[in-house]
Formats: sequence, structure tokens, C-alpha cells
Amino acid sequence: DVCMGQILSPQPGFPGSSGRTRSFYYPVSRKPVPVKSGGARALSPRTRRRIRCDSSAQHTLDSFPDLTKLPPAVGLAILSHLDETDLCLASCVNDQWKQLADDDLLWLSLCKTSWGYLSVYAEPLCLHAPLKNVFLLLDEATLTFNSHHEGPHKGIRILVDAGLLIDSPVEVAKFINFTDKLNPEPLRRYLEQRPDILSSLISFQHFRHSFLPNALRQLFDKIQAPSVRGEFLETLLDSFANRYTACNPDENLTADEVYVLCFSLIMLSVDLHHPRVKLKMSKREFIRNLRGAMLALPPQSHGRRVSAQSSRFKYDEMAGHMYDNVYLIGHIATL
Repeated sequence: DVCMGQILSPQPGFPGSSGRTRSFYYPVSRKPVPVKSGGARALSPRTRRRIRCDSSAQHTLDSFPDLTKLPPAVGLAILSHLDETDLCLASCVNDQWKQLADDDLLWLSLCKTSWGYLSVYAEPLCLHAPLKNVFLLLDEATLTFNSHHEGPHKGIRILVDAGLLIDSPVEVAKFINFTDKLNPEPLRRYLEQRPDILSSLISFQHFRHSFLPNALRQLFDKIQAPSVRGEFLETLLDSFANRYTACNPDENLTADEVYVLCFSLIMLSVDLHHPRVKLKMSKREFIRNLRGAMLALPPQSHGRRVSAQSSRFKYDEMAGHMYDNVYLIGHIATL
């Protein structure tokens, strides 16, 4: 065998050099490894040291220190990296581990990580101890919410009856807004039947300085778009239009204008990215269609437009930017 990279002692320079010595690399033959009489290869001192270090590390892993022998703060810090399943398993080790694993601070952190808002968080939590039971109740309510057609109403009722959530549209909307444990489809069905909660939920969204197509994507990330056009989509976009204009007063857009723009963007998204649509709408066609729809609005819906010519330029430029956004970034919603 030939190996590269062994450093040799300084050798004379090559012809034409200054005659100074230098160090360089060149191939050398690998030295044979000495073999014991029994046929086994002899281990170098470096290999023996490495084996001893590995054995020591393996012994450290095999003999994990007992948490009860550590300060309580250190034991809780270690257990705080576990999820709810591992924490329940840790409580089964012995009585001392159970006392640590059932600590209310650990379960409160898990509750707030999965369900960011509950009415009960504003109360003294000692009244609801142990908080492990609170977590299990929240998990049960979430599973019920996601289970079947009547699940959302029953899941919310579980939380209300347990005193964890106040039965009001604003409180329920806050609970929905600060958790990602609820499946999109049951949540959409629930909001279809509770427009008061839908309105409160949209009022918690922040669309300040958001380009309209991006704000629509943000909305449909929070609330699943309906599979068909209907009353719920109209209610959803109407609430969104009011919220968007409130967040962006400097855009000089009215709620009616935003409402029309939202429908136009959704239809453009389907036209450009649906595989069954063969003839895609061009940018020129979209600008022309949107200009006609916007100028057809009642005069009181035109905001602070100063003239028809300036309005036309304004809508054409806006429509061009929106077309580019949908074309490059992709879907807004699929109906």
C-alpha cells in the first residue's frame, strides 16, 4: 500500500531552487503492523487509550445518575426537556421520580406550549392543582374536538364545564387562536356555525404592512378555506376585508374594494395553478378584468380617488403586482 501525507525531515530543494531546504510530502510504503504469535494484531498505546475512554463513556451512559440525588432545581431542569409521554413514564420509576415528574411547573409549561391561552391562566393555578390533570383534560377536549361532526361543540363544552374556559365568543376565539392542536376541517365546520367566534378570531389577526395576497395566505393558514363557494366564504372574506382595511388605513382601500380583490385573487390562484385549467389567464387579461370590476363599484366605495384616470393607473399597477405574486409564490386557496 502507498499512503500520502507523511511529513519527512527537511530535504534539499529541487533543481533551480535557491538551495534552501524545505519539507514536502511524497508517497512512502506503509509499515507492516506487528502481529502476535497467536495471530491477533497488536494494539498501539493510542488505541488502548481510546478503548479505555470509550469504555468509561459507555459506563457513564449505562449508569445514569439518580435524579433524586441531584438538587431539585437540576432534576426539574432535566425533566423539562421531556414531552408528556416521557414525563409520565419517568413518574413510574419510583416515588421520588414521581414527585419530581408530577411537579406543577413542568405540566404548566406543557399546557402553555400546546394551548397558549386559557381563561384559567389568569387565576391562581393552585386552585386547579395538580396541573397534570389539567393537561390530561385539555388533551381529552382536543381529541374530542377533532373526533367527529359534533366533536368541536363537545370539546369546547368540556373545557367550559371544567372551569378552564369562559363561555364567550372572545374567550373561545382566543383559545383557538393560540393553539395548533385543532384540526383544520373540524375547526372550519365549527366556525361556520359560530360566526360570532369567527369575527372575534379574525380580529386577533395582524395584517399590518402585509401585501394583500400574503395576508390572504395568512388567513387561510389559520382558517381552512371552504371546499365550495358559499355563504361561509362570503362571511369570511367580509370579516377579513374589514380587518385588513383597519390594519392598513394608509392603503386607501375600502372594505368593498378589498372584498372584490380577494375574490379576484382566489380565482386567479385556481386559474394559474389548477392542473385541469389548460388556458391560463395572462397578466394583461387579469389587469383588464380587475380594472372593470373595481371601477364598477358604487362611487361611495371608491375611497379617496381623485379621478378616473388616476384610479385606473392605481388599479392597473396593483393588479400587476398581485398577478406576479400569485404566479411566483403559488396558491392562495383552493376552492
